[in-house]
Amino acid sequence: MNYATKEGTFGYLKQFSKYSKEFFRFNGEFFISSLGLGTFRKEPYREENYILNYKNSVKMAILNGINHIDTAINYRYQISEQEIGEALEELFSEGRASREQIVVASKAGFLPLEFPFPENPYAWIEKNVIKKGLAKKEEIVIDQHCLAPKYLRWSVERSLENLKLETLDILYLHNPETQLGYIDYATLLKRIKEAFILFETLVAEGKIRAYGIAAWNGFLYEEGHTEYISLKDIMRIAFEVAGEKHHFKYIQSPFNLGKPEAYNFTNQQGPDGRYYTLMQAVGGYGLQLMASSSLLQLNLFKRKFSQNLSELLGTSDFNDVTSALQFARSANATSALFGAVDPQHVEENLTLAYLPGINIETMNKIVRDKHVI
Repeated sequence: MNYATKEGTFGYLKQFSKYSKEFFRFNGEFFISSLGLGTFRKEPYREENYILNYKNSVKMAILNGINHIDTAINYRYQISEQEIGEALEELFSEGRASREQIVVASKAGFLPLEFPFPENPYAWIEKNVIKKGLAKKEEIVIDQHCLAPKYLRWSVERSLENLKLETLDILYLHNPETQLGYIDYATLLKRIKEAFILFETLVAEGKIRAYGIAAWNGFLYEEGHTEYISLKDIMRIAFEVAGEKHHFKYIQSPFNLGKPEAYNFTNQQGPDGRYYTLMQAVGGYGLQLMASSSLLQLNLFKRKFSQNLSELLGTSDFNDVTSALQFARSANATSALFGAVDPQHVEENLTLAYLPGINIETMNKIVRDKHVI
């Protein structure tokens, strides 16, 4: 198989029998680690972000129980995908892992450019996107974001080339709310529908297995905000495109100790028309939530966590990073992403694999619960 399978991921988790039984979750199709390795680097223009290499961290993760690898074509101008591809190719060729064991997710929507960074990025867009007929100029928002179907197809196919894979397990439409404020909401929904039509075609072609939306604040803002996206509207589009057999299955959204709105802010309509938190609505629609920015790009650690918080999280004997990841992988999050260039940091974070999760009562003590309206 050229994608993650139930049998492959089950065989993978059996290698880690000493880990807590809660560390791996079954989503109906495969078993996935409750921690995932992300490959985003902030401040992308800094040269050291290209000199640094994620390859060894990817290997460390996969060889030690993390089988969820997340990236995007625009991360470090395609370098993140390429390094993951090199790591996977080496592990597969050495027989130390197999494709069926690993859940690989990427994203499409931003213009990736490429490394080395072009002297004139506008000329790069003109040459590689507009002149090649992948998108019209008016379909590109603020010179960085594009949802034109031909461009999205190109993006997915380039991602597969970078990753040295035939199939993505998960493809996310990347931060579609970026376009709001430049186009109206109705136009955005039309563009999302066109993207979903393409994604169903890519599923049929075997290039992706399922798709979702990765948003930053789009699903977390209050209804009526300029960049708010209604999950109910997105579900309607998925059913319009492919009926009950649609492959829209995932939402990726920030969830961390400093940004817990997915758990405690009631702003999304569920299938019954009532308003719920994002996590509740995701569950109500039968989707899965992947927690991004679990460490809030390290902004959580400007001061030491309280002893009381660590006790509630069951992480008193560990560092604050472990505590933050324990929180992020809890509640209704299937898997929580963290970034680590240093393989030692991956190894340190895996101490969490031995710990049980926290229950809903404890979660509610940490974050005040808001109930259905």
